[in-house]
Amino acid sequence: MDSFPHISCKLSKLKTMPKLIFVLLLLGLAQAQNLGFRLVASDLERPTFLTYAPDGSDRLFVTEQTGKVRVIQGGRLRPEAFLDLSNRIACCGERGLLSLAFHPDFKNNGFFFVNYTRSPDGATVIARYKVAAEGNRADPASARVLLVIEQPFANHNGGQLAFGPDGYLYIGMGDGGSGGDPLNHGQNLNSLLGKILRIDVNKEENGRPYAIPPGNPFVGRQGARPEIWSYGWRNPWRFSFDRETGDMWIADVGQNQWEEVNLEPRGRGGLNYGWRLMEGSACYNPSSNCNSGNLVLPVLEYDHSQGCSITGGYRYRGRAMASLRGGYIYGDYCSGRIWVATEQGGRWAARRSFETGYSISSFGEDAEGELYVLDHRGAVYRLELR
Repeated sequence: MDSFPHISCKLSKLKTMPKLIFVLLLLGLAQAQNLGFRLVASDLERPTFLTYAPDGSDRLFVTEQTGKVRVIQGGRLRPEAFLDLSNRIACCGERGLLSLAFHPDFKNNGFFFVNYTRSPDGATVIARYKVAAEGNRADPASARVLLVIEQPFANHNGGQLAFGPDGYLYIGMGDGGSGGDPLNHGQNLNSLLGKILRIDVNKEENGRPYAIPPGNPFVGRQGARPEIWSYGWRNPWRFSFDRETGDMWIADVGQNQWEEVNLEPRGRGGLNYGWRLMEGSACYNPSSNCNSGNLVLPVLEYDHSQGCSITGGYRYRGRAMASLRGGYIYGDYCSGRIWVATEQGGRWAARRSFETGYSISSFGEDAEGELYVLDHRGAVYRLELR
């Protein structure tokens, strides 16, 4: 079953939304608390991602799948768009404006980066823009395309952008779509599809508007693209870096049965996460004897009785929800469930589960490490304990 990021976007926005929704803890703990969702913004058009600008302004930025970047400032959604790419976007289904990332030195250089599928062919575009002098608008004429990746099908576009603790830009790419990775992009090191890429946006090299970090694992390897950081991904829908450890958390949307979360220790590039050989920790193609020992298995997974399209989140490092600190918080688009996973005895397990009723398209993090959840039907909520 397909849902966002395996869905058709034929969803109507909610006409009314509650100011505050409390949901009860399902997996009993001795001192369980309720999770609250405080409405931050509504009337958004299919929100896909939320992040903050590293400039001390406390602004939140939300991408709308149809092409606009919106600003939440002082607890209110600004009426005008920060950037409008609607005339460049191929939308919807799994296509559209999928994320943005601010340069670590945004306060001084004004640069930020977007990931979208372009009109008319649906190719993935990674482009850089610069903020205008006014500050609450970007300069649309500042566009510089860094990378274009052709897409053979309309689904599995990945879409995540994030700067790692090393200052490089990481790019999540799905396997190109259809079902079952028919072109085997996930295991093909000569393809940028089914990969997480890492590039240096502060340099130019060999005619490219970016450089290859010298530590990338496949630099100099014949038949492999030097941009590749890791491979074996089906559709990595949201990854994040732990702001304390630098570890990378990656959620990969499953095919028929399993949704998975992977944990990559800081700086460990070159790993193979299994697709299409494996779906989660189960063999997929081939149906048996698929792992010779070189594949990385997920640290968390769930089957389709609990949801059908995972949305990766963050390891919580904020202060407002002390009992959740250190937990990895993630969700599912179809079921609206949110899980909190913790580590015990060297193993990760989902210890708490919450029902929301939302179509969870993304989580977001603000400058203080507090978390937000995006309902694809048109709203942003801040997570709070009650």
